[in-house]
Amino acid sequence: MALKLSTWNVNSINMRCEAVCAWLREAEPDVLCLQETKCQDGGFPSAMFQDLGYNVVTHGQKTFNGVAILSKWPLSEVRVGLPTLPEDSQARYIEAVLSSDGRALRVASIYLPNGNPPDTGKYSYKLEWMAALTAHAEALLGYEEPLALMGDYNVIPAAEDVYEPQSWTEDALYKIETRRAFRRLLHQGLADAFRACDSRPAQYSFWDYQAGAWQRNRGLRIDHILLSPEAAGRLDGCGIDKYVRGREKPSDHVPVWAKLN
Repeated sequence: MALKLSTWNVNSINMRCEAVCAWLREAEPDVLCLQETKCQDGGFPSAMFQDLGYNVVTHGQKTFNGVAILSKWPLSEVRVGLPTLPEDSQARYIEAVLSSDGRALRVASIYLPNGNPPDTGKYSYKLEWMAALTAHAEALLGYEEPLALMGDYNVIPAAEDVYEPQSWTEDALYKIETRRAFRRLLHQGLADAFRACDSRPAQYSFWDYQAGAWQRNRGLRIDHILLSPEAAGRLDGCGIDKYVRGREKPSDHVPVWAKLN
């Protein structure tokens, strides 16, 4: 039996609710981690997803940020916010354990700070957040259990993950300090699920609304599924549903998914 995990920055759940429901019916993931829901918990349209068979947990914030987990499996041990960054007031992290028939998987939905402009406190906040995530991931990896850290990382890992990489060297998503911080996270033992399955360049998950980015395929790969060794050993495929970006009133991101056997 395969388990299908997915992540999607929807750029306002109440604007994209019908689009998300349509994709859920088509793709039938067992788990969907959402980012940039942009609503408080009471305003999240949980009932629509519950009608499709999903359990729902949310960590919301008015107008900005916001993360959620939808799961066909029961959810427990729900945690909101990074315990390694307790003073953070922004809704950027939610974690839960999915369990069924004696099996369990810990997942997190992550909306990592953008960090631009890089010469401001926004970038130092990004690096602080990444360090806190790395510290928490180290603790989770110590459990030696299947783990998936999914979401919009706002990190371009390598040159093949962005159009015209030379023009991005001073952007917070691609600065060398950002990429080093991301490598520190990975080097604890996490696997980039997409790159474990697909080495082709120019496989993007985000296209800006401006300057015809979608039409010209000027994209970025910034949405990632990172797996612990216990989960990576079960990896049986990963993909990016690029076609969703071409639909009416789309998010600027598209779903990324992975299958575990």
